[in-house]
Amino acid sequence: MNWETEFTKMTGVKYPVIMGAFAGIGRASFAAPFSNAGGLGIITALNFNSVEKFKKELELIKEHSNKPFGVNFSIAPPMMFKKNPKARTEETYFDFLDVAVDMGVKVFTTSAYKATKLGRRIHDNGGLWFHKCAIMEHALSAQKAGADMVTIVGVEGTGFKNPLQQSTLVNMTMGSKILDIPIIAAGGIGNARGFLAALAMGASAVCFGTAIMATQECPASDKIKKRLINQDIFDEDYYQQIYHHQLKDKSIWSPAAGVCDEVLSMKDFMKKIMEEAELILRNWGFENDKFTTL
Repeated sequence: MNWETEFTKMTGVKYPVIMGAFAGIGRASFAAPFSNAGGLGIITALNFNSVEKFKKELELIKEHSNKPFGVNFSIAPPMMFKKNPKARTEETYFDFLDVAVDMGVKVFTTSAYKATKLGRRIHDNGGLWFHKCAIMEHALSAQKAGADMVTIVGVEGTGFKNPLQQSTLVNMTMGSKILDIPIIAAGGIGNARGFLAALAMGASAVCFGTAIMATQECPASDKIKKRLINQDIFDEDYYQQIYHHQLKDKSIWSPAAGVCDEVLSMKDFMKKIMEEAELILRNWGFENDKFTTL
């Protein structure tokens, strides 16, 4: 089955799925298999302390994949500078952007804090700018600043929380009503039903984070993968960790862990998602060979 959304139309990828921006492990060895499996792999620039190392990583992913991939720039919120004066600002990524553009990268994602300057430079270089945020107010701000697409993370997602964060369901149904640009769903999605539900709620694509940590290509340790696939998402301690409403990070995976039952190759993971999604659609009476939200 062919999948057609604003996301696939803009990026040229096979499936409407994008890789999360991973600190530490968002490298070529992880992103290339994701792109090769039909999604948009993401190299996280934060993981490289020099432009030279970043360039070598882009060369590496191009050696292992001829499919589209993107680059993420994570911007440190102002509060971070009290703890880390060397935290990354928009300006620290300008040289990284120039290198990526020279190497043919077309899609750039920004996250953690507003990135208007970077977004403007991305557009000046003919690229696409996707901004990731936690609440609708920030999504509207990114739209006003010119973002081509926004990822809105539901409270189910892991990482930094915002006290005003809504669920993925609310973000998608309200986002499709309020916003004029395409949206990407993130937070707690890990199987075919979640993927289809997000598209039905108005998403143009789905962001996979926790779910792809349980893949063979993920650089995380086997111990972490074992814990992830055995996570009881209804455990009280886990619940308290994932649904805390505090402006700090927690090293815990999202409830997508509840549908991760085994460690698969990235290719098999993506194949399972798409084949099961197609089967569900067929069972609902969908007979076309192309699924489109355009």
